[in-house]
Amino acid sequence: MRQIRTDMAMESAREAGDMPGVKVSGWENAGIHVTEVQLTDPDSAQKLGKPVGNYITLESEALRRRDPDARLAMSAMIGEEIARMAGEIGERGAMVVGLGNRMVTPDALGPLTVDKILVTRQIFQELTQYADERLRSVCAMAPGVMGVTGIETAEMLESIVRRIRPGCVVCVDALSARSARRIGAAVQICDTGIQPGSGVGNRRLALNRETLGVEVIAVGMPTVIYAATLARDSFAAAAGREETEAALEQMERELMGAGPGDMIVTPREIDGLIQDSAGMIAMGINRALQPEMSDSEILAMMD
Repeated sequence: MRQIRTDMAMESAREAGDMPGVKVSGWENAGIHVTEVQLTDPDSAQKLGKPVGNYITLESEALRRRDPDARLAMSAMIGEEIARMAGEIGERGAMVVGLGNRMVTPDALGPLTVDKILVTRQIFQELTQYADERLRSVCAMAPGVMGVTGIETAEMLESIVRRIRPGCVVCVDALSARSARRIGAAVQICDTGIQPGSGVGNRRLALNRETLGVEVIAVGMPTVIYAATLARDSFAAAAGREETEAALEQMERELMGAGPGDMIVTPREIDGLIQDSAGMIAMGINRALQPEMSDSEILAMMD
């Protein structure tokens, strides 16, 4: 089975075809296309390169046009899905982690999202007299990348989570896609945790229930695609049906073996897309973690 270079479960599942224990379903909601992938068979999940669990992908091409109405609709659905996966958090609250490198634009989604999270844990710890009873305890951090800190993200988070004991952890990270049209236009939410750097072949220790001891929800948006994958698709489109799938796969393998094959590319408008997406995802997370606050109150506190 050909390994699909993507972080998106729905892309891997669709290209693999029918497999036992893999259920793919889709529907439209408020102009957003929703795809749910349920992986229940360990062998099939291993072939797809994904952990057993549930994956939701939300897609809207209007996000690439920076449509504010599309961002509002998407943030609402992100909030609903995170709240559904997180369940009852209770007094222990939640921790939001922004993965990635703030200094590299396509990888800055996580840290920029954390900048807009409503952090309230310090109120419950130090300023109890000012605590709004409607608020939940939320803390947040952007741990950076191992190349900068010299510390594995999983090692850092394991120590912090053990100390503060949140009810769940929500991780935000940039992803890689199989299709260029999903860059900046899709959000994946899953209950399996995340493996930082996996989309660009730089796998770090996984962040999941096994490593952190609490429920880990991963939220990601594709911001890059492999140059070899893009070249393969462009060649296929130009050739029409004249080239067989085997010939295209051979071409992609040859490109991967060449120097440019491991290059990753991103759209020229990535700066604006990252800024928009960070605010959109942060709004969705804030909605999920502060369900008793109104949208106007959340927006006011985010400014």
